[in-house]
Amino acid sequence: MNRRQVLLGGAALTLAPGFARAQGVRPLKIGVMNDMSGVYADFQGIGSVIAAQLAVDDYSTKLGAPVEIVSADHQNKPDVGAAIARKWFDEDHVDVIMDLPNSAVALAVLAVATEKNKAVIGSGAGASVMTGPKCSRDFVHWTYDTYELGHALGHAIVGVGGKTWFFISADYAFGKDLRDNCADAVIAAGGKVVGDARHPLNTPDFSSYILQAQSSGADVVAFADAGGDLNNGLKTAHEFGLSPKQRLASFVLNITNVPAMGLESIAGSLIGTPFYWDFNDGTRAFSKRFQEKDPKKFMPNDMQAGMYAATAHLMKAYAEVKSAEDGIKLVDAMKAMPTDDPLFGKGSIRADGRHLHPVYLMAVKSPAESTGPWDAFKMVSTISPEDAFRPLDKGGCPFIKA
Repeated sequence: MNRRQVLLGGAALTLAPGFARAQGVRPLKIGVMNDMSGVYADFQGIGSVIAAQLAVDDYSTKLGAPVEIVSADHQNKPDVGAAIARKWFDEDHVDVIMDLPNSAVALAVLAVATEKNKAVIGSGAGASVMTGPKCSRDFVHWTYDTYELGHALGHAIVGVGGKTWFFISADYAFGKDLRDNCADAVIAAGGKVVGDARHPLNTPDFSSYILQAQSSGADVVAFADAGGDLNNGLKTAHEFGLSPKQRLASFVLNITNVPAMGLESIAGSLIGTPFYWDFNDGTRAFSKRFQEKDPKKFMPNDMQAGMYAATAHLMKAYAEVKSAEDGIKLVDAMKAMPTDDPLFGKGSIRADGRHLHPVYLMAVKSPAESTGPWDAFKMVSTISPEDAFRPLDKGGCPFIKA
């Protein structure tokens, strides 16, 4: 594998032919599809390709599972994502598609994959319907979902006095799903939703939304969006002086937001995450390797770490079944074995495709508490997988009910 060459932006990470022949296994071809040039580019983008590559470095030769990786930019457009998926499956012999931030794109790609019985693994994708009403036997949902994010933070913040909520949400499947899941948790915990505003993807000016949130008088202003939109919304909230009078809840805030934001504007915000680069020796070692390869020298976020962990587990399953032609069979093999990696620790993949792991409630440090540019979060509590993720019998996945 030391002869592998990485070619970005749609080209292949190619494997020496002799290696594949020596193993007697057709190379597994993984397509990493995400936003390479838009609002989510720093949050998945090339970082997801790097993370998958590091998993290949660590596991491919050891498992005898040769791998090729290709990548593509879905431009946050479902029709573009679906077209790439069809070409990859029909012409380019891609076996598995991974990552898929932007849930509308993920759902479009999953529909194509289900039609062709090809495996899909979502790390950047968030909509919980993908293990619910729109579940597929070909799908694994790895890092997070909107049920987990919404319910964990909703209950936690109402419990510390955040009774009334105003939501600022991205106006597509991800934002709606995250807002609705959190609202359900808020109401169940005795809180109340007093207002909503929805914005299109890649919104440059959040002033009108922030003014609505400010005039609502809500205890909590919750941002159900991600990437550059989340950055712009939080910056505007800081400029308008919402905090500390109103608490800011940032469901998808992660380490990749910090360079553009600075701690002063987001200090005190609560987040839920299954991964932080400074958790332990294993996370620190991976993050150092990742940072060395990242063009902007960023630390990895949870979704990029999820790409590493999911790729590692995928290779373990592929080494067992020795084929990816049947997506359901490959996913079933992933479900059959427990998961275990240096970043997420021990876990499992449930029958509906939901990967189960602990989630950590963390608070953003103040500038005075931070010891360096990436020292951004502090632990508040651990949420068990059983408490974080939706119960299997509550999801409405058709093949589970059947």
